[in-house]
Amino acid sequence: MSKYYNSQRVKGLYDPKSDSPFRLSRSKIDLFLECPRCFFLDRRRGIGRPPGFPFSLNSAVDALLKKEFDIHRAGKTAHPLMQAYGVDAVPFDDPRMDEWRDALRRGITYHHAPSNLMVTGGIDDVWANPQGELIIVDYKATSKEGKVNLDAEWQDGYKRQMEIYQWLFRKNNFRVSSTGYFVYCNGKTDRRAFDGKLEFEIDLIPYQGDDSWIESTLNQIRDCLKQDSIPDAASECDYCAYINSIGKQQ
Repeated sequence: MSKYYNSQRVKGLYDPKSDSPFRLSRSKIDLFLECPRCFFLDRRRGIGRPPGFPFSLNSAVDALLKKEFDIHRAGKTAHPLMQAYGVDAVPFDDPRMDEWRDALRRGITYHHAPSNLMVTGGIDDVWANPQGELIIVDYKATSKEGKVNLDAEWQDGYKRQMEIYQWLFRKNNFRVSSTGYFVYCNGKTDRRAFDGKLEFEIDLIPYQGDDSWIESTLNQIRDCLKQDSIPDAASECDYCAYINSIGKQQ
């Protein structure tokens, strides 16, 4: 993240007069679903939400998990976590893995012709089962009391993320299992001392994805981008509520 927030961008914005496919990341689809107004300001006007701080610890866990699963990818063996949870699969060995993981510059992509949007996403991992199906896998890290789950409302974004990745691989002519997995690492705080290391409990959480909402949402995004007026804010958007509160004070 840069030291200073760039409040006005000029590159990568949607031009309604252009016939070129417009690159749209998985996270921007989620932004549209969170608040059409924030999405429009970001993609049409170049005014993005203020960035949050990077989760460096989460990034470290992500990088180490990728290294660990890549060892089994190279050896074509099942990871002990798969064996412990009875998942009959091995990490999918494909020369495009590094490309698919590169969310910023490459990722896995698909041109959705009806909306003329080039949808992109950067995955964490892909496994393959004996039936020839790919299994989409996402890594998550947290620290909370008790067992981790996917029950919180804010985790709906995790589920949509999984479904978009499943959809992207299907559109790239892969057979994809509807069941994906979250490798969820939960930092433990009940140890006697830190001793220079943080211990994690790792759970494998299955999720049955449903990507039926994606294509209609892409068409809604196209319509939003093509209009010239700023859409209404979502009723639960904290960013827009903050700006509106400031306006009332002036």
